[in-house]
Amino acid sequence: MRFWTRSSGSCCKVPDLGQDLTGCAELLRRGDPDRFRAAMAAPVAARRVLFPIYAFNVEVSRAPWMTQEALIAEMRLQWWRDALEEIAAGGKVRRHEVVTPLADVLDAQGAKLLDDLIVARGWDIYREPFEDDAHLTRYLEQTSGNLMLAAGRALGEVDEDVVLDAGYGTGVAAWLRAIPALEEAGRIPLLDGRPEGIRALAEDGQRRLTAARSQRHKIGAEARPAMLAAWQAGGILRRAAAHPALVVNGGLEPRPIRSALGLLMRSTTGRW
Repeated sequence: MRFWTRSSGSCCKVPDLGQDLTGCAELLRRGDPDRFRAAMAAPVAARRVLFPIYAFNVEVSRAPWMTQEALIAEMRLQWWRDALEEIAAGGKVRRHEVVTPLADVLDAQGAKLLDDLIVARGWDIYREPFEDDAHLTRYLEQTSGNLMLAAGRALGEVDEDVVLDAGYGTGVAAWLRAIPALEEAGRIPLLDGRPEGIRALAEDGQRRLTAARSQRHKIGAEARPAMLAAWQAGGILRRAAAHPALVVNGGLEPRPIRSALGLLMRSTTGRW
């Protein structure tokens, strides 16, 4: 099961940024084409930061799905936690295609954000449902939210609350797109799978994304490329709220041409 892969291809060629960064870009292109496209819409200097952070996310998000053995999955996630601990300590860091360039762009706080992301990903290993709404909210904040915050901080000046709101909205949109694959894999991704429950979750994501966008001025220009990952979220959330049945039948995938034009507009105007 590869629910973290949203589409099978990308119109963008992997850039040559040196062996490790090119490897990160290729990993991202294959494993998370949407974030790859968002990173490719960023300036070259920003890509050098975004590629290793997003490639880390691909590696961590797929780790629980590469084995049926919970202990092995836990060990895979622990390997990444140990790597982040080395980065946070500021000493010698293990040689690895993703970890090595990641160490060049993260500080101790960024490493802590990504460590919390890994802890949240522990839910993916098992088949228990979320405990309550707060648990699902925390999961989305610590995965999508922390990823966006780590990327933004590594690039420039950000307002934490604004980024976490945008990251949460982006996470809800991605989560709703992944519902069919998650259910096929035997997971219980929704606390309330009725149309009313799906609509409420989508509207909550819309509310927080809208709140973040109303505070765009609190994100420094250098950090804005990290926010491009939210470029499709608004449209997905609106469709899910208006037509909850699209979530169940996998009908939330954006139209390629409209999606490409939306990313171009947001990357050129800075209005993520």
